[in-house]
Amino acid sequence: MYIVPIAWLYVVVMMSIAEATNTNGSLLGAFITFVLYGVVPVALILYFMAAPARKRAIRARDAAELQVQLASSQPDAGQLPSADPVSPVGKEL
Repeated sequence: MYIVPIAWLYVVVMMSIAEATNTNGSLLGAFITFVLYGVVPVALILYFMAAPARKRAIRARDAAELQVQLASSQPDAGQLPSADPVSPVGKEL
């Protein structure tokens, strides 16, 4: 899966070396070539390639949170009947 980005970074490194060693080239030009042709596009491609995995992880985390929430909403795990939810108001003894 990562062979194409690695190969592209190799090509960009070679382009940067050619830029730096050229008589009209400079180290700044080589750095800009490496960043703009290599790092930024590869980072974007890897970010987009990882989108389905991020979605699956978010769904799994949400499902786990829902299971914990459902389990914690029943403190006795549903074994005992619930008490009267409305407390009596205004009764005198």
